[in-house]
Amino acid sequence: MCIQLVWSYCIMWISMLWFDATASAKNGRCLKRQVQAFILVSLFQVILGQIRYSIQEEMRKGSFVGNVAEDLGMNAKQMKSGGARIVSGDSSEYIRLDVDKGTLVVGERIDREQLCGQTSPCSVSFEMIMMNPMQLHSILVEILDVNDNAPFFNEKEIKLDISESALPGTPILQESATDTDVGINALQGYTLHPTDNFNIKIQTGSDGSKYVEMYLYAPLDREKNDNLPLTLTAVDGGEPQRSGTLKIQISVLDANDNVPVFTQPNFKATVTENAPKGTLVTTIRATDRDEGLYGQVTYYFTRMSNNFAELFALHENTGDITVSGPIDYEKNKHYELGVQAKDQGGQSASTKVIIDVIDVNDNVPLITLTSFSSPVSEDAISGTTVAIINVKDIDSDKNGKVDCSINTKIPFAIQSSLKSYYTLVTDGVLDRERNVEYNITFTAVDEGTPPLSASKSITLRISDVNDNAPVFELSLYTANVMENNSPGGSVFSVRAHDLDWGQNARVSYLLIESQLNGNPISSYISVNAETGVIQAVRSFDYEQTKSFEMYIKAQDGGSPSLSSNATVKISIRDQNDNAPQVLYPVQTSSSLVAEMVPRSADVGYLVTKVVAVDVDSGQNAWLSYKLLKATDRALFEVGLQNGEIRTIRQVNDKDAVKQRLTVVVEDNGQPSRSATVNVNVAVADSFPEVLSEFTDFTHDKEYNDNLTFYLVLALAVVSFLFITCLVVIISVKIYRWRQSRILYHSNLPVIPYYPPRYADTLGTGTLQHVYNYEVCRTTDSRKSDCQFARPCSQNVLIMDPSSTGTMQRMQSEKHILDEPASPLEVS
Repeated sequence: MCIQLVWSYCIMWISMLWFDATASAKNGRCLKRQVQAFILVSLFQVILGQIRYSIQEEMRKGSFVGNVAEDLGMNAKQMKSGGARIVSGDSSEYIRLDVDKGTLVVGERIDREQLCGQTSPCSVSFEMIMMNPMQLHSILVEILDVNDNAPFFNEKEIKLDISESALPGTPILQESATDTDVGINALQGYTLHPTDNFNIKIQTGSDGSKYVEMYLYAPLDREKNDNLPLTLTAVDGGEPQRSGTLKIQISVLDANDNVPVFTQPNFKATVTENAPKGTLVTTIRATDRDEGLYGQVTYYFTRMSNNFAELFALHENTGDITVSGPIDYEKNKHYELGVQAKDQGGQSASTKVIIDVIDVNDNVPLITLTSFSSPVSEDAISGTTVAIINVKDIDSDKNGKVDCSINTKIPFAIQSSLKSYYTLVTDGVLDRERNVEYNITFTAVDEGTPPLSASKSITLRISDVNDNAPVFELSLYTANVMENNSPGGSVFSVRAHDLDWGQNARVSYLLIESQLNGNPISSYISVNAETGVIQAVRSFDYEQTKSFEMYIKAQDGGSPSLSSNATVKISIRDQNDNAPQVLYPVQTSSSLVAEMVPRSADVGYLVTKVVAVDVDSGQNAWLSYKLLKATDRALFEVGLQNGEIRTIRQVNDKDAVKQRLTVVVEDNGQPSRSATVNVNVAVADSFPEVLSEFTDFTHDKEYNDNLTFYLVLALAVVSFLFITCLVVIISVKIYRWRQSRILYHSNLPVIPYYPPRYADTLGTGTLQHVYNYEVCRTTDSRKSDCQFARPCSQNVLIMDPSSTGTMQRMQSEKHILDEPASPLEVS
């Protein structure tokens, strides 16, 4: 059931504007002009979804047309939030939608004559669409005529020859003026001046146009007046009234008794649109019973507008009307032409020719995309509106009937909504992971013969929904990293893929916090959130950590986000980064350690053992010992695997007391690392026998060091000679300090390895028994005296110049070393 709602409003006259304009100030005259401008908005109605408005032509740009928001029962805010806009229409640039106010305004100045010509009523139709909620409204704006055009004739002046024998009532000519206005503003009548001999009759054509027939009103007398000037005036009915004139020059000829007579009062013909140039439309015939020149008839068009003159041609001798321009049914469906037959004596007759145009299916359907929503979410429900199209065919009858369809095997369907509008809706499940986009082709076919068709394709993209979690390539990753790696270096990389798109497929990698050696795992390892590259925060030490596991989470950027986890096992590979460490013998810079070898030692005698360790593992910790150099290579050898130093021949009296061995401890890494240890060996049967040798060695070294010190001190003293008395005082103190340094002592270090049957002396060495000794030294160490007590047995000699406390105590205890049987005295 269709319910028709008619809303009528009275005609509203808006604004009467008067203004005065002052002309020239020289002559002191004032010209007063009155300009009346009015805007007529009348009779809009909403009938079955269509809104109608009426406005006058020539309104200024931005002039008010109608409050469409109020007429639709809403306000401007609702229209703006709903995305209201004009989507299509005939000459839609003339009307513009002011969304902020919810009104229609004039977009461009409208010339009704240019827009519609003689068509009345003249209107502009278009559609307004709202996206939220989606609504479609048809709007028609009628353009009312304003009397802005005066009537005009195609010619300014006409010359006619009329026989004086013409009888009163004889038609002279048919003429019509053209007024592009319509209605009351159109052509209303004609006047002739003077009317002494001629008068006019106003006739109305079948199309409603008014033309004038001028006839002889009174007999002519060429002898009295052979030339009669006339003025034909055409007037319209507007306010103010406008007019146009035609000058007619009448030349009076001698008698011509018969006028041409057409074979029929009116002629009718048909022509097919798009007929080629030169196509014969019809032939008109007129006869004249006169003979000679008065009987020769020629044909002319009358009452023809400029537009018609370009479409048809009339042969003046044969009367054939042919096509001379493009005939378009969509512009004009029929034509009415005025034809005049004239003999050579000036007699004429007029008729009209009505030509009907036959429509041809020459226009393909026009597809206009009115609204299009792309992309569409892949979780859109079935029936969701995707696009609205408008299909038009300006042909008539069956040639203008159109059927619209889309390509098959896609989850979409097309539905007919309003007249000539179709809606594209979803018709199935959408899955972006299977089809990212659809190419949809609209095909419109009319019912003409042959049928014409048009197509329009759109690409509809499917927007992603976060319905897929990231997936790692492996659930368990294993990686190896060499210890002593550079902090910040790449260790490994993981990769996860997400079938979604865009932000939903943007995977970020996170390290799941755990503990390693009591510290957070993040203090050892970091993960690049964008690339999944695992980087070492610090250098790894195989000796502390052999391997560990970590957990990586891949999380997409959707809302809500989805994630998955993977396990990464990192194994630390050992590197030969630790050189062997010699535990024994201990090397110090301030003491000498000597291993005692009796001169009675046999082959294979164990002198000492080099003890070393390597904190690396595997072959990097396999140690080998080699004798690099020795005072006598033929006397000692070093065990390759155990580091034992043994004699390789019998010790004899010719062997030097001081033997110095350099042993290299080397691991099996690539490249290998090594450590060097010096072993001092004393070949003697007793401790005093070698004491002087090692004491001289120490003393010489200290002597050279003291000599360098004094040279530097002397240079400093010379430099300070230029200073005041302060330099003298400092020099005296330095001299006294030099006098006080008269005694030098040895330092006995702690040796961590204690061979069997050795005792600690004052907690600083490894001697078998306690030895008390006295050293008396001068500033020249080569003149020093040493006295030693008698030893029981001796294998190791340790001397340290820093043990001053022991010597001073021994000197104060009644010179215990002053025994008559001292074994050794050195001077």
